[in-house]
Amino acid sequence: EDEIKSRMHETAYLNPKLTILYENKRAGEAEKVTYSEPDGIVAYVRELNSTKTPIHDPIYFKGVSDQIEVEVAFQFVDAFEENVLGFCNNIFTQEGGTHLAGFNMALTRVINDYGRKYKLLRDNEPNLKAEDAKESLTAVVSVKMEDPQFESQTKSKLGSGQVRGVVNDLVKEELSTYLEENPSVGRTILDRCVSAQRAREAARKAREATRRKTVLESASLPGKLA
Repeated sequence: EDEIKSRMHETAYLNPKLTILYENKRAGEAEKVTYSEPDGIVAYVRELNSTKTPIHDPIYFKGVSDQIEVEVAFQFVDAFEENVLGFCNNIFTQEGGTHLAGFNMALTRVINDYGRKYKLLRDNEPNLKAEDAKESLTAVVSVKMEDPQFESQTKSKLGSGQVRGVVNDLVKEELSTYLEENPSVGRTILDRCVSAQRAREAARKAREATRRKTVLESASLPGKLA
């Protein structure tokens, strides 16, 4: 029952013009719920972040290319948590696919370009990786198209090749413009991503130091032979 209601609410987020009426008619259980989300996936992102601390308002883009409709909404939070959801024709693609690959490519490229242009990334620092750009991100990427190709019968991963380029181009163009027009948000996002990169590098160096110490200790001779 809860799963049915959750799916109805999810469908309302993905289709802002749709109103879904739920009514439980089982004996002794009179329950009616109306699901309507006119703000669409922007409201979805807000709901996903309702227990977190966002660092800016949700960013939203929509476009159509090659008969593929793309909607993207995302928001960074003040926590190292990634929550990126992909949908194709209202189907949740649990394993991601080409739509999320296009989103990841564009997001990482634009954030790196912005950081280099405004010296928010130091010259001696490497480019941010996709994992850095998504470390504190909540996002919903929804595509609608004819005859999508999925990589499994469960439709958990989208395989349609053209979707990658369509999503990449939309996000790259729209996000570049958004960051230029909203420099305070751009700097806030860059600070968050750079913090993620530095934390990842610090953790990597700590692991390597631990491994080296373990190897040296295991290679030492017994006390009698030292």
